[in-house]
Amino acid sequence: MNVLAALAVLGLLIVIHEAGHFLAATTQGIRVDGFSIGFGPALIKHQRRGITYALRALPLGGFVSFPDDDENSEIPADDPDLLRNRPLKQRALVICAGVIANLLLAWLVLIGQAVIIGLPSQPDPGVLVMAVQPGEAAAAAGLAAGDHILSVNGNELGRGQEAVQSLVDQIKGSPGSKLQLDRIRAGNRSQLTLTPEEKEGNGRVGAQLQANVTGRTRPAQSPVEALNHADSQFMSLLTRTVKGYAGLVTDFRTTAQQVSGPVKIVEMGAQLSSQGSSGLVLFAALLSINLAVLNALPLPLLDGGQLLLLLIEGVRGQPIPEKIQLAFMQSGFLLLVGLSVVLIVRDTAQLSVVQQLIGH
Repeated sequence: MNVLAALAVLGLLIVIHEAGHFLAATTQGIRVDGFSIGFGPALIKHQRRGITYALRALPLGGFVSFPDDDENSEIPADDPDLLRNRPLKQRALVICAGVIANLLLAWLVLIGQAVIIGLPSQPDPGVLVMAVQPGEAAAAAGLAAGDHILSVNGNELGRGQEAVQSLVDQIKGSPGSKLQLDRIRAGNRSQLTLTPEEKEGNGRVGAQLQANVTGRTRPAQSPVEALNHADSQFMSLLTRTVKGYAGLVTDFRTTAQQVSGPVKIVEMGAQLSSQGSSGLVLFAALLSINLAVLNALPLPLLDGGQLLLLLIEGVRGQPIPEKIQLAFMQSGFLLLVGLSVVLIVRDTAQLSVVQQLIGH
């Protein structure tokens, strides 16, 4: 059930992203051919005001289709309501609307959590291990996803994000040195020795960490407290996400190993949803922000890439030749497909059930 919940959240967030593009276009009177939930053969179709709405066989995601992309469209090429014939500002709004929709959804989800579910109670002591990379120091020491680390060298880590930062700082500052950890697994407390590997002068163990949230909540004392909490949590998640993607530029070798594909994302979502509604809400908000930031990157096929082409067109005063645009998009398609395959294979191989099968 936790896996299904994570899949449902992932699919819904992608649909919301596409709905942002759709609404930005239709509210400006720009022609749209269709809006589909899912991919593959259509199971249900309904046409209204020239737009085909469809529910397709693979319900993960969705897409918006424009007559601009249909070579067989009967609409004249100079129709003023085609997307490509609209002013740059209107086209830019359509491109950016998906990112805006995901950011707005994350903010509303966090507000909804604060108002309906309540504010998260204080996290339990220690740090939760979300994932461990095979072959790295954490795996060699015996750490596994779901472990709770309470102390390092006899010093308690404390609670919340401060505990996470304290553990990260100690790992980074101890390359090649042994760290004695107190760990709880399945209710049993034990000790283990962790020796961070040296990577460019810093210690690294190959584990994803987060605060040990309990899933317990308390009612907000006022609407102002709920709004302030949601704003603070939203900005914290957004800042950490942007810094994470910036790390791909400033420290690609280390950060690239932390990039997760759809398999790992669903696994992490299942782990968070097992902590209750608060965990699932956190997963939805974090993933929605990640989708927004990822799509804002100036890469082919992403919204940021299309916006980059639009900005270049604005500077040149005329559209970029179609051959160049096509080459740009095709290179992005090959890159994204190749990266997706690599991540799916890697993350599937790292699943605990697969590791157990390999071990046998």
